[in-house]
Amino acid sequence: MKPLVWLLLCALCLPSPPVLAQAPQRVNRCTNAQGETVFTDRRCDAVGATSRLPPRTASVGNTGIYRAGCARRLSELTGQIRDAVSAQDVNRLSSIYLWSNVSNATANHIIGRLESVVQRPLVDIAPVYPESAPVMVDPALAAAGPESAPSRPRPIGLRIEQTLGSTATPARTVFGLRRQYGCFWITL
Repeated sequence: MKPLVWLLLCALCLPSPPVLAQAPQRVNRCTNAQGETVFTDRRCDAVGATSRLPPRTASVGNTGIYRAGCARRLSELTGQIRDAVSAQDVNRLSSIYLWSNVSNATANHIIGRLESVVQRPLVDIAPVYPESAPVMVDPALAAAGPESAPSRPRPIGLRIEQTLGSTATPARTVFGLRRQYGCFWITL
């Protein structure tokens, strides 16, 4: 009986075999030579395309503490969104949300939605333009030449393309854009 107990105790002390976990799939949004959008699980250059993900911006310091500045350009705002989603930091994302005139109940609902956004892998951030907005051209600009006339309307939102967890199932969130205090802010 003692040898059997001793053998069982030795078996319990042995390391267990490693459990192979499946790595989550990443979906890349790429643009091919014809300008078409291609979604793939491979690297963009492997399918003859280029990446559409906004470039990563440097965060402030190496302290791990993030202090967002005022996003005066849309590219800065998209960089802050991308950094918040990459870090899965809802506080960072909420720092660029326009909270004016939001009740406590609504704020809790919004934080829940922002939390779900930062938990999903990011595929792309794209501007949203008004569907049919006539381009207003100032007669003085039109007389100056076509290069000074506006070519397209200003974006009214940002579309966040993501996937659900480790699947390839697409998820989309559209943030509204507001310009207030000289900065760009997001709204839901």
